[in-house]
Amino acid sequence: MKKTTLPTTANATAELARKSVNADEKGGDVHAVPGSSVEAPTIDVEKAARQTDDYALLNPTAPDWMQANFTQSETWRVFRIMSEFVHSFEVMSKVGPAVAIFGSARLDESSPYYHHATEVSALLARAGWAILTGGGPGIMEAANLGAHSVAEKNFEPDNECLSIGLNIELPFEQGTNPYVDTALHFHYFFCRKTNFVKYASAFVIFPGGYGTLDELFEALTLVQTRKIQHFPIILFGTAYWQGLLDWMATTMVPRGTILPADLKMMHLTDDPQEVVSRIIEHTKQVRHPVASPAASAPPKGTPRSSRTVSRATSTSTSKSDKSQSNVASSGASKSAAGASKVPQSRTRKA
Repeated sequence: MKKTTLPTTANATAELARKSVNADEKGGDVHAVPGSSVEAPTIDVEKAARQTDDYALLNPTAPDWMQANFTQSETWRVFRIMSEFVHSFEVMSKVGPAVAIFGSARLDESSPYYHHATEVSALLARAGWAILTGGGPGIMEAANLGAHSVAEKNFEPDNECLSIGLNIELPFEQGTNPYVDTALHFHYFFCRKTNFVKYASAFVIFPGGYGTLDELFEALTLVQTRKIQHFPIILFGTAYWQGLLDWMATTMVPRGTILPADLKMMHLTDDPQEVVSRIIEHTKQVRHPVASPAASAPPKGTPRSSRTVSRATSTSTSKSDKSQSNVASSGASKSAAGASKVPQSRTRKA
């Protein structure tokens, strides 16, 4: 399937900006390119969006086209969705306790939140947690950087997969940031979102846009309706999030759309160490009860494998099996290494 790729060079980015300015001057609409701070003519973004699998799934298709391309019909698409779930579950089930960190792709190194995300991630990684992100730039890159740096400086066979990215196909392709050690690439948002909720023991929410808010409110909904076990949902950045919490307390609660107790599902902080302490304490008590010791880890000194990048829809067995083996060794020994802080086994959600 042909994909429109967001240019990465300065000249190409300038060309997109020029087209945006021209469109604006002519009265045409412009639209922010997903996952970047660049704007492009809305028509260009819409053309690119039509090439994604999510668009094909969620929008009606003309019957004559369906007949000519029956392998991309609704029923055939189920197999691709199934393959994303099967492969991602196979890889992620072998990863030990993990924390998902979310935030804007548009906050780069000039933002203090970028550096806070790196610090939080590094502290969690040192405590034995794998870090899950969307695999893109901005806050996601910062979080992967923190976990990746811990794995590089303190290498053991059990921590080579501390930094994990769950990337998604977007209208303009979002590249995986260089600090992801294990990557899964998804065509469908709901497959990716399921993996975040299923395999994360906590959500840390940094300032972000619609995508970040989507992850936040989905987690709140699943906890509120008891679809998942309650786990820490931590908002980092008082200056950014306090207004939202105030609005919920003064508008939603008085009108009865949520209860006062629902606000207690979130915790607001500006302290990286408080994030880690709260996650460790809560997960020890609720999500990871004491269980039998984890399986034995590979002997120390085992050579580190090359970077593992797995495509969720891949049918290849040689590379996939190798990557899954690496992740398995990571998950087995991570618990033993951090037994004083992180329980040795993980309670899986059904």
